[in-house]
Amino acid sequence: MSHTVTLRSLPDRLRQVALFEVGGLVLFTPPFVWASGVPARDSLALLAVLALMAAVWNGVFNTAFDWVEGRLTGRSADRRPWPLRLVHALGFEGGLLVMTLPVIVWWTGMGWVESLVADIGLALAYTLYALLFNLAYDRAFPIRKP
Repeated sequence: MSHTVTLRSLPDRLRQVALFEVGGLVLFTPPFVWASGVPARDSLALLAVLALMAAVWNGVFNTAFDWVEGRLTGRSADRRPWPLRLVHALGFEGGLLVMTLPVIVWWTGMGWVESLVADIGLALAYTLYALLFNLAYDRAFPIRKP
């Protein structure tokens, strides 16, 4: 089954990623500092590096997910049903967790288990954030058909 689907333009995707990452830094840096005990400057630098990693992953993952969904269903991402939004958010955060765990271990000096707990905490918070952010973004900036 092959469907043609309209994807977000590059400028639209860049706006989406930038808004998501800046919002995440503003929301999650203070609780990370408090919960991890890592100094604020180090925490902000770490979360900025993780945000950069996430930004790249965000563009790749979202474009690929939207393309596959569109090919299978003929539906654009802004019409994604709730159950698939949950799968989307969990897939994004699961992939990011695999990439960021070694960085957290190296950057903070925490052990693997402590870093995993911190990363899972960030992943859970960001999963909820991603779900709500992408729903709001899709409503605020619907995909324009050519």
